[in-house]
Amino acid sequence: MVRYYIAGGIIAASVIIYALIQCILSDARRVRSISKPAWILTIVLLPLLGALLWFWLGRPLGAAPATGAAGNSGYYAPGRSTAPDDDDAFLRQLERQRELKKREEELKRREEELKKREKDAGNDPQAD
Repeated sequence: MVRYYIAGGIIAASVIIYALIQCILSDARRVRSISKPAWILTIVLLPLLGALLWFWLGRPLGAAPATGAAGNSGYYAPGRSTAPDDDDAFLRQLERQRELKKREEELKRREEELKKREKDAGNDPQAD
């Protein structure tokens, strides 16, 4: 009988540790129901129940870590690089850089136009 309790304890500990690791490695934006830190606390404070709730209600759908020889199973894997055009932050940064460059070119054009006007006004004989 004691062997069953020990085996059950080992299985429960394994489920809890697996749930905790999976929660920590998951993307915070894709976690369902409550926030990622709240899920970590739930798993730690309500050990088996929290782990089971994580699998049922919190785990991102289709978010298993990448497996296989190439490491590319089509699932989200933390730390795996993505194409730049799939990264929203990268695209926003590019747009900001384009806008900044456009503004700088406009400012430079206006400065040159202003210098040209000042030069023409200084050479204008009727300006006196």
